[in-house]
Amino acid sequence: MRQVEVRGRLEQHLLLTSIAATLVIGALGLAFGFLTGSFAIMFDGVYATIDASMAVLGLGVARLILKDALRKDEDAPGAVRYQYGFWHLEPMVLALNATMLTLAAGFALVSAIMFILEGGTEIEFDLAIPYAVVVAIACFAMALRQRRRNRALGSAFVALDAKGWLMSGSITTALLVGFAVGFALEGTKWAWMQPYVDPVVLALVCLVVLPLPFSDLREAMSGILRVAPEDLDAHVRSTAEAAKARHGFTDHYTYVARVGRATLIEITFVTPPGWEVQGIGQLDRIRQEVGEALGGKGPDRWLTIAFTEDPTWGF
Repeated sequence: MRQVEVRGRLEQHLLLTSIAATLVIGALGLAFGFLTGSFAIMFDGVYATIDASMAVLGLGVARLILKDALRKDEDAPGAVRYQYGFWHLEPMVLALNATMLTLAAGFALVSAIMFILEGGTEIEFDLAIPYAVVVAIACFAMALRQRRRNRALGSAFVALDAKGWLMSGSITTALLVGFAVGFALEGTKWAWMQPYVDPVVLALVCLVVLPLPFSDLREAMSGILRVAPEDLDAHVRSTAEAAKARHGFTDHYTYVARVGRATLIEITFVTPPGWEVQGIGQLDRIRQEVGEALGGKGPDRWLTIAFTEDPTWGF
């Protein structure tokens, strides 16, 4: 359990650092959005603020999961109120995060189209360009840091956080390119296009950003609905089939799901009529054998192995 605690603490540290950095960048985006008159920069700030608020929720769930895993070693069975743990909250937060970012991007896209139809907006490129340079560098640096630290950790929340930083850095880079083009138009015969730079860039960024959260949303919904992952299902079925052949069982039924970081596995072996049991220890040895063959033992694996002579108990 010591390793679980260390990993949990590292996950919380990475999320806390990210939240602090995101709040700073979000505040800068909102401030510079007002100062420059750029709605694209303001969207950058709002996007970062939403990301930070979701990271706070993610941190709260990560703490609950860690606390629950450590407490189960101390409390007697049945003494824990939430006996199935808090794994189910993880995909809910991921789904909420993806939904909020999609709604924000959709609203910004509609706003950008309205600004274009109304003749665009005047912005201060002298302030907008330095903002975009600094924020883009900061975002990419955070994305690289989170990805490197998460290689050994394997946290879904930190992985999503790193992806969020990469998205934010890409958004800001797109803004930087647009602002540079707008600045270059000043004093030329194309200067009349300057007011359209900000809303056009915002619209293009939104069109790129809108599809990105859908993969996370699809994965989160699979966890919420407990869709059986094909790779896990095949692995569990093959392991159960091998155990069936070794011990002479007549059939087996398997049920699997991934809920956040948790892997849920249920296996029911159907024994032949009159199958002799050499004591409970024999059944425990079979459970141990199957559990080791499945792999992934730890606080995030929920494994149930049952034995029955009546096949109806396996459904």
